[in-house]
Amino acid sequence: MSVPSFSADLMARTEPLYERVKAFIPSIEWPAFADDIEAILRLKRERNAVILAHNYQTPEIFHCVADIVGDSLALAREATKVDAATIVLAGVHFMAETAKLLNPGKRVLIPDLHAGCSLAESITPADVRLMRQRYPDVPVVTYVNTSAAVKAESDICCTSGNARKIVESLGVPRVIMLPDEYLAQNIARETGVEIIAWAGHCEVHERFTADDIRQLRDGHPGVIVLAHPECPPEVVAEADFAGSTAAMADYVGRERPARVALITECSMSDNVAVEHPEVEFVRPCNLCPHMKRISLARIRHALETMTHEVTIDPAVAGPARQAVERMLAA
Repeated sequence: MSVPSFSADLMARTEPLYERVKAFIPSIEWPAFADDIEAILRLKRERNAVILAHNYQTPEIFHCVADIVGDSLALAREATKVDAATIVLAGVHFMAETAKLLNPGKRVLIPDLHAGCSLAESITPADVRLMRQRYPDVPVVTYVNTSAAVKAESDICCTSGNARKIVESLGVPRVIMLPDEYLAQNIARETGVEIIAWAGHCEVHERFTADDIRQLRDGHPGVIVLAHPECPPEVVAEADFAGSTAAMADYVGRERPARVALITECSMSDNVAVEHPEVEFVRPCNLCPHMKRISLARIRHALETMTHEVTIDPAVAGPARQAVERMLAA
C-alpha cells in the first residue's frame, strides 16, 4: 500500500531531522511526529520563541525542536542569554520557574502544569525556616530541584553539576543541603564538609540499587557505569564515574567507552547515543513520569495558545533570584 501523499511530502521535508532519531523512532510513527515538529518550528518563528529542553526529554523533542539543551545548570545559564520574547521549557515546573526568575521580563511557558518533581514536592518554605531555627547560622544550600518559594528561603542554590563547588565555596565546616538526601551524602563524602540533609529523594534515581550495578556488570562484561549523584551512595560507590547528566555526556564524548550504562532517566541514553553511534549503550533506566508529560503535541499547543504561563509572586521572586544568581556567580 502506498504512503498517502501528505505523509510522503512530510517525510521528505523532515527527512534530515528523522535521520538524527531514526534509531529510536520507527518510520511508521514519524509522520505523526513530523506534523507537530513542522508546526512547532513555524510557531517558534511566528511567536519569537525558543525551546529549552532538559536531557531527559525524548529524542524527537531533544533533537528536533529544542534550541537549547542540557542539564539544569546549563539551562539556568543559557536562560540568561536568551533573546527571544518567549521561552518554552520542555522539562518540569521548577525548571520553568528558574527560567522565569532569570528572565523576569520574558514570557515563560510550561507545556503541562502537572510536570512536577518528587524532590520539589518533598519540601516547603516552612520546612526550610524550621531548619534554620534548628541550626542557626548554618548556610542553606538548596538544590535547583525545588520551587521558587523554597529557593527564596535559601542562601544559595546548586545543581548536581556544581554542588561540590558551591559547598566548598562557602568555606564553612557545616552546611544545610536540601532537599536531596543522597546528593547531600555523596557531596559530604567528596568534600569532608558536615552536611545536614533532608529526606527527599528523586523517584527515578532512588530505585537503583548496588545489586543492580553488580548484575549489570555480570551481564555485560566490560561495561563502564556512570551514575547520577541523586542515586544512593552505595550505587555511586559501585559506579566507575558519578556526575550530572552533562558530566555523563561529556564522559562518553571524551572517553568513548565501547560499552556504557548511564544510571539515570531513560531518555538520557537515547539522546547521548544519537551523538555517539559507535558506543554501545546498555539501558537499565527508570522512567520519569513528570518529564514524560511533556510531548510534541503539548509543546505545539503551548505555542498555539501561549499557555501555560509561569508567574512568580514578586515577594518570592526577589530572594529566589538572588539565590540562583549567587550560584551562577560562584
